[in-house]
Amino acid sequence: MKKIIQTDKAPAAIGPYSQAVEINGMLFVSGQIPIDPATGNLVEGDIKIQTEQVMQNIIAILDAAGYTLDEVVKSTCLLDDMDNFAAMNEVYNKYYSDKRPARAAYGVSKLPKGAMIEIETIAVK
Repeated sequence: MKKIIQTDKAPAAIGPYSQAVEINGMLFVSGQIPIDPATGNLVEGDIKIQTEQVMQNIIAILDAAGYTLDEVVKSTCLLDDMDNFAAMNEVYNKYYSDKRPARAAYGVSKLPKGAMIEIETIAVK
């Protein structure tokens, strides 16, 4: 049975989607952009600051569903500028240094609200 995951510790969905959906021991976390859940605003700063916020949003959603970063098996990173790839990796690596999930990274022309990064994640129990 499909279970919708929602937490106030991560940004509310800005469209017709859920923060995450759990089904059959798998958690699908919707793409997270660097919105501060306390203010609802995009965080200001460089790609490292924005990546930190995205990761904190993902952790909050994982936690609300009873998952951890160790259970993440796949991430997809969308960057509005591939020149930010190395700096994004520096931050990302702090969170996944031992049990790295599979990952894809794409350069895109534009992200919601002018974000520099968006990351979606899949975790499995």
